Amino acid sequence: MKQEYFVVVLAHSLRGRLRRIHIPHQALYIIVALALLGCFSVFGFVASYARMAWKVANYNALKREADNLRARYQNLQKVVSQTNQQLATLELYANEVSVAYGIKEKLAGPSDISAEGKVSPTFAESIADYDFLRRTDMLALSSNRSHAFVPVNATPSLWPVDGRLIGPFGMRTDPFSGEGAFHKGVDLSAPYGTAVHVTADGIVEYADMENGYGKLIIVNHGNGIETYYAHLSKDYVHVGQEVRRGDVIGAVGATGRVTAPHLHYEVRIHGGPVNPYRYLANASVFQPAPKKEPF
Repeated sequence: MKQEYFVVVLAHSLRGRLRRIHIPHQALYIIVALALLGCFSVFGFVASYARMAWKVANYNALKREADNLRARYQNLQKVVSQTNQQLATLELYANEVSVAYGIKEKLAGPSDISAEGKVSPTFAESIADYDFLRRTDMLALSSNRSHAFVPVNATPSLWPVDGRLIGPFGMRTDPFSGEGAFHKGVDLSAPYGTAVHVTADGIVEYADMENGYGKLIIVNHGNGIETYYAHLSKDYVHVGQEVRRGDVIGAVGATGRVTAPHLHYEVRIHGGPVNPYRYLANASVFQPAPKKEPF
């Protein structure tokens, strides 16, 4: 039995010679199969390239959108930081006005009768007495117009540690979470164990461990002004102790949420953090003097 095949006839246009080419069925099927396979390969390549181009276009669009959102977020952080500073300034002005015109005393009203009969004053009453005596002393000095020295330094006006400013006040990137966070104070770099000095006269309000702050000292200076000294390795004071500007109250450490030894310093007015830079800008670094040594 002869094998079936296709015959392809080729004719020369000038010489008129004919030439026959026998093509078996199997060869033709193989050629058609290869042609179909080539078509599918080309189609797959084109589809893959188109899909890749579409993904690249979407990625570029998402990247531009992320950049725009990041820029908007940074602008919002700046606005929030400026707003917080403005609020702190308004609170300071409101406090000064209330003290000047006695508004706070009028709004407070009479004291609670349940407080009567106590043998010793509470810590809050000690702070209030301290404020009253300081204001009375300053008013007496003003009325007498005396040039005598009065040892009342209740406004923070000293660098708490001889160090370098490494962390500003306001919005910044949290070193642990990597997200934006409001920094309530400033960070001052100094070697481990460096002496920390109180920046104004006051009474120690807190001296213990605090979450995030580590070993923390809070000093109340009256009129709602407080200073915070955090991440300490040691504290040399106790709650209720009266301290004078320049006294050594602790030592630089690395307690709490820190990456290296430094001092976290805050200034708060009626509980609201304000930028300590206004108090540090024209302040001097403490120079050792024959003061009371820490115990």
